[in-house]
Amino acid sequence: MANKRKSILDEASRAILAALQGNARLSVAELAAEVGLSNTPCWRRQKDLEETGVIRRYVALIDRSAIGLNVCLFAHVTLARHEEGVVAQFERAIRELPEVLECYELTGGADYLIKIVVPEISAYHEFLHNVLLRMPGVATFNTSVALREVKYEVALPLGNLAQE
Repeated sequence: MANKRKSILDEASRAILAALQGNARLSVAELAAEVGLSNTPCWRRQKDLEETGVIRRYVALIDRSAIGLNVCLFAHVTLARHEEGVVAQFERAIRELPEVLECYELTGGADYLIKIVVPEISAYHEFLHNVLLRMPGVATFNTSVALREVKYEVALPLGNLAQE
């Protein structure tokens, strides 16, 4: 769910976010020391960032190839119709597929870009034919296979945010 309000963060809040993006397992004392605050104000700011939805959740980043998810693909999907029910049904179905890591609605030639990971290309073949092409509303599908990962970053750039 997109946050429509403009996010204005002060220097301390940006420092907390930067530190947590680097290591979300920091204790309050470690976080406070890193950002130059005492424990209680740091804890309050972190809780406020969580409660306002700036911090959505904490996760562990797993090396996909270390667990056998060796193939990464990007698929451009075009829907046959754009009625509300078709779009909602497609998006609901995409959210339920564990192989789909990301899905973006696009402008331009395709309606959606989805990022898919699977153990091997034969698993994608099965996924494509047994799942994706059977989804209602899908008209065309164009897949690109990632040959190698040049950059993978999940930390958001905080340096250019509006300041209080």
